Amino acid sequence: MESEDNYFKGRGAQIKTGNKYLKAEYVTEHIEGLDEPLLENTGTQFFFETPKKIINKVDSPDLPGMYSMNPYQGCEHGCIYCYARNTHEYYGFSAGLDFESKIIIKKNAPQVLEQQLLHKNWQAAPIMLSGNTDCYQPQERKLEITRQILKTLVKYRHPVGLITKNGLITRDIDLLQDLAKDQLVHVMISVTTLNEELRRQMEPRTVSSIKRLKTIEALTKAKIPVGIMNAPIIPGLNHHEIPLVLKAAADYGALTAGMSVVRLNGSIGKIFEDWLKKNFSDRFDKVWNQICSLHGGSVNDSQFGRRMRGEGNIAEAIHQLFRASKKKYFAERSMPAYDLTKFRKGGAYSLF
Repeated sequence: MESEDNYFKGRGAQIKTGNKYLKAEYVTEHIEGLDEPLLENTGTQFFFETPKKIINKVDSPDLPGMYSMNPYQGCEHGCIYCYARNTHEYYGFSAGLDFESKIIIKKNAPQVLEQQLLHKNWQAAPIMLSGNTDCYQPQERKLEITRQILKTLVKYRHPVGLITKNGLITRDIDLLQDLAKDQLVHVMISVTTLNEELRRQMEPRTVSSIKRLKTIEALTKAKIPVGIMNAPIIPGLNHHEIPLVLKAAADYGALTAGMSVVRLNGSIGKIFEDWLKKNFSDRFDKVWNQICSLHGGSVNDSQFGRRMRGEGNIAEAIHQLFRASKKKYFAERSMPAYDLTKFRKGGAYSLF
């Protein structure tokens, strides 16, 4: 691992990548011209946005008919592989350190959600909370934006799916139970690895793996349908854990499991490459080459269908291991179907 003097503790990304949307930015290529080192401030800063809409239709053949909403842009969890890093560039920030240290907060999200649900043309369809960054990241404990969103969904009896790697979701068990009794909620807990050393390096500001499993257990006891996402699968780092992760999730009550392979599109390739060299220099070539092999020889893979599944011998071996593990540990288990008929168009007033 890189010397601690040159490593930003508690951060995933160790560099600030360029932004193709900016006309000008500062660089440090010519350090001989600096009187003193140009140090990066890695403290977390918060910015506020007031969007006019919060429900977004996902236009991707890989996720057909999906809607998402994201109360936060950027994520303090700092997961090194996160595909959402690239979206931070739209705001003029870096996909690297900025993504996990400059957090944009949408405080009016619950109010905007209600306006969209009340629109005469809105038809009930499951909305993923969040499709981009974690809706239960650290600031949620204080701001409770996600909790207010869930209250709005309870009021309208609207279906929702949640994905998180934070145990804070258990705070909202009361609301999730209310939705679950009408088959209006699915929860997915992201479990990437059971190796705590790897988890701290790869996902530095997330809760431990055992805490995530305990979260699955708590939701299951509350009769809230929950599954896991074992993602991303990274050959040479965590691919061998697939059977262990799925068995542990099933033992704690998960009803289903999903997966995707790692993809390093846009700026994420450079960020991940730097991180991999600093943390796993002894196996850098092996891991990097295997990731390339998943995506037609390039980590920057944007081809629909292949980008999340991968292709080739390594990809097929990963999928075979996952299928066999899922069949073994999740036989006769599944998530209940959403009940879209419960939607109250017009909210609670439609009862009178």
